[in-house]
Amino acid sequence: MSRLIVVSNRVPVPSKDGGAAAGGLAVALQAALQERGGIWMGWSGESSGEREPGALSLQQKGNITYALTDLTDTDVEEYYRGFANRVLWPICHYRLDLAEYGRKEMAGYFRVNRFFAHRLAPMIEPDDIIWVHDYHLIPLAAELRQMGLKNRIGFFLHIPWPPADILVTMPVHEEIMRGLSHYDLVGFQTDYDLQNFAGYLRREGIGDDLGNGLFDSHGRTFKAGAYPIGIETAAFAEFAERAADNVMVQKTRRSIEGRDMIIGVDRLDYSKGIIQRLEAFERFLTSNPAYQNKVTYLQVTPKSRSEVPEYEHMQKMVAEQAGRVNGAIGTVDWVPIRYVNRSISRNVLAGLYRLATIGLVTPLRDGMNLVAKEYVAAQDPDRPGVLVLSRFAGAARELKGALLVNPYDVEGTANALARGLAMSLEERRDRWSMMMEHLLSHDVSLWCKDFLRDLVAVPSSDGSGAHG
Repeated sequence: MSRLIVVSNRVPVPSKDGGAAAGGLAVALQAALQERGGIWMGWSGESSGEREPGALSLQQKGNITYALTDLTDTDVEEYYRGFANRVLWPICHYRLDLAEYGRKEMAGYFRVNRFFAHRLAPMIEPDDIIWVHDYHLIPLAAELRQMGLKNRIGFFLHIPWPPADILVTMPVHEEIMRGLSHYDLVGFQTDYDLQNFAGYLRREGIGDDLGNGLFDSHGRTFKAGAYPIGIETAAFAEFAERAADNVMVQKTRRSIEGRDMIIGVDRLDYSKGIIQRLEAFERFLTSNPAYQNKVTYLQVTPKSRSEVPEYEHMQKMVAEQAGRVNGAIGTVDWVPIRYVNRSISRNVLAGLYRLATIGLVTPLRDGMNLVAKEYVAAQDPDRPGVLVLSRFAGAARELKGALLVNPYDVEGTANALARGLAMSLEERRDRWSMMMEHLLSHDVSLWCKDFLRDLVAVPSSDGSGAHG
């Protein structure tokens, strides 16, 4: 069996006590790497100032070699904060108004991908299978091909892929698409993302859809498909059941004093629709005064990319809005919105999901959204909660038992909250069972196996045979 090499912007190195990194994606990829043996390479998260970074930092854990590299301050500014997070991220999330394109940042993005390729290439053996993750590293395969590597290379995009009208607003859209053509398999979260990708090739006249998921572009034949990412469903369900006894979860249960709890858990990001969600909750309370003092909304929002001005501004807006609603509607013994602006351990979160009557997941745009899946997996089968889910999250393509909402429609989301809180136990169970059955049969390990199976099987553009 060929070795596996995983490349991602950041690498979840296990803690020194040997514990696995939290999160289903890390667990699945580590399991695949342990089975095949291999390397997980990426940025350390550290800067070397303006000095050229030294040798890769290598750490061996079982069959896996974790290979980390520092970046210079300039690299971090141009590649990570610049092009990746101020051009690609907003454009892929349909926010053209927030994209700040600069030629210097674009050059830094391609330069760092070249740097990654030069660091990675000496470790690659001819039979290795390479799996590259996410928007930070789109040009990596082209750089490796330039160096003569003919290995199978797959790419998975964890965020949405926009339609042609949006993508072409980016001055380097042709170079980005050319970069994707150097992979043997390009994976997206949903069929909609795949359709957007195929539509761009057709519209710009730079590729052909050959059928059966095969495409021809820039002189290469490759496969593209939808691979919706899952969670470690069964394990998370057990985790949540045990977490109900967690001290912090028990304290929260006592503190809400028998009220229904609505929970939202999001990184602080403009794509998550937190402002619109707070407006919808306020509208729900003003339209349904009987629920005042009977429901508490807990919004957990760890800080994110606070060095980027848009995020700092958003943090201020969210805090002010939560404060305004609490001041206007709250009472001496009831705070309508509990806003927590820091990380909470996964163990506590699992217990809080289980405690919540409604999981409120309303991004304006999201590749998948694993919070929606974790909320469903965490529920008590006898008394499951209701998932209120944005139709613009990739998870909406799978979770048919959710109440789907348009997050831009504040009134509609408020009505969905009222419907969810009033829903009969029988309907809640029916909706939950349908979603849980799907999540159990489409977990993260299946996602990983399906992608690697297809990467091995796809006909190679250079005519070489498939590796096992």
